[in-house]
Amino acid sequence: MRAIGSLDWRGGAEPGREAVILREARVVDPRAGIDAPHDVVVREGRVAELAAPGSAELPEAELIEAKDLLVTPAFFDPHVHLRTPGREDEEDIETGTRAAAAGGYCGIVAMANTDPPVDNPAAVESLRERARAEAAIPTGFAATLTRGMRGEELTDATELAQVGAVALSDDGLPVCSAGVMRRALQYQALADLPIALHEEDPALSGAGVMHEGRVSARLGLAGIPSVSESTLIERDLALAAYEGARVHIQHLSAAESVAAIERAKGAGVSVTCEATPHHLTLTDEAVMSLDARFKMNPPLRAESDRQALIAALRSGVIDCVATDHAPHSQDEKEVPFEQAAMGVTGLETAFAALYTDLVEPGLLELGTLIERLGAGAAALGFEPPTLVPGAEANLVLIDLEREWEAGADGWESRSRNSCFAGRTLRGRVLVTIAAGRVAYRQRSFAMGVAG
Repeated sequence: MRAIGSLDWRGGAEPGREAVILREARVVDPRAGIDAPHDVVVREGRVAELAAPGSAELPEAELIEAKDLLVTPAFFDPHVHLRTPGREDEEDIETGTRAAAAGGYCGIVAMANTDPPVDNPAAVESLRERARAEAAIPTGFAATLTRGMRGEELTDATELAQVGAVALSDDGLPVCSAGVMRRALQYQALADLPIALHEEDPALSGAGVMHEGRVSARLGLAGIPSVSESTLIERDLALAAYEGARVHIQHLSAAESVAAIERAKGAGVSVTCEATPHHLTLTDEAVMSLDARFKMNPPLRAESDRQALIAALRSGVIDCVATDHAPHSQDEKEVPFEQAAMGVTGLETAFAALYTDLVEPGLLELGTLIERLGAGAAALGFEPPTLVPGAEANLVLIDLEREWEAGADGWESRSRNSCFAGRTLRGRVLVTIAAGRVAYRQRSFAMGVAG
């Protein structure tokens, strides 16, 4: 597996120059079995030491007083939309990665459904060059699985891998042809790139704008049935099993999809999958407001689907949390619900929304949430963040007691289409360290100098 710091970002030219001590923090790393007070020492890009509380000394190090605060491995998002190239008015590499750092992320992977799509080596190289100048945290780029995302002709996966693409995905559109999907899985071994799949049968989704169910019937809106997602998942899991390939299923939303993946994992199929904060915390009842901030694809579904997702996240059937951060301009959202673009932002609110709605009510353990927020790295072939001494320093400092109104102080993202905007959330990211460098400091949080 690759280190997260091997991805492209503006801090990568001179890694490991900062020294930081986080003093007397509660350190929680479920992957390493750590839950105890420590001084965390970061030096030369690594977790140098977990020292006894109050004992660490390092001249000229930046000192962060972290008593009563939480330090955990930082998060990794395998599914982000940066809108570069083509719609930089909605988001670009700089603003999107700033938003990620503010949410506690030490690495992200940007999807390829841009304008034009990232379907050739030159496009990947150009994005990587821009990230080295603009990105606040390590950033990887997916390339499309098919040319132009038309689902007909495969891109050259080997060439794309050679220039540094980290995954293949037509996210935003499914690969409708089983034959094309099978060929993609057959060729996977040549390039050794993860294939991430948006699963939706357009013939079943039709002109739907929300989940098909009681709420859509009440509102008189065209619905998207859950089987639109689960039937294509079943097909692709069968193909992956037949070809001995591996797949990553994006943004699960339905109980039937969870059941399909659980069966496939039990049968030995190499599959990982993700769920979003909005699908884990909201249902189609939110659409009763006809607020387009609650319009996304896949749509918010029924409470029974949400509970199935939570149970699967808890058990590990769902491997990781991904935000599917999808920025949109105001004029794409402030229109009648049927006409509005699908998608919501999510990087800046992911931890707090899940902590508030799942951990505090006792539906999910804090350690499970932390592990799942970082597990997207392993799903796409990167070392997951950990606080074991010697590991690359990817960590986040969180005040679990801090309440804050989402969006009240503005957003790092260029877009404001958050489904959590205006909500009082609990748990605030104060500092994010990515690959040994401080990538984010919450504005009101002060630091000093050790020694």
